[in-house]
Amino acid sequence: MSVQLDPDLLEILACPCPAHGKLTPGTPENAEADYLTCTACARRFPVRDGIPVLLLDEAEGGPAADGPSAAG
Repeated sequence: MSVQLDPDLLEILACPCPAHGKLTPGTPENAEADYLTCTACARRFPVRDGIPVLLLDEAEGGPAADGPSAAG
């Protein structure tokens, strides 16, 4: 199932990382995935029950996936 968000909402959503990149539906590997992907840092944020989970701790991929966690 692909992400079904109002286009106006998608236009104002941004990644919570310092780069604040635009979010696009799906992932580079799967345009139908229930994720929003940041165009700046490549983090993927899940969309659960139609609600984007824009928490860095819940994100997959991106810079945090390559090294130690900044939270720890």
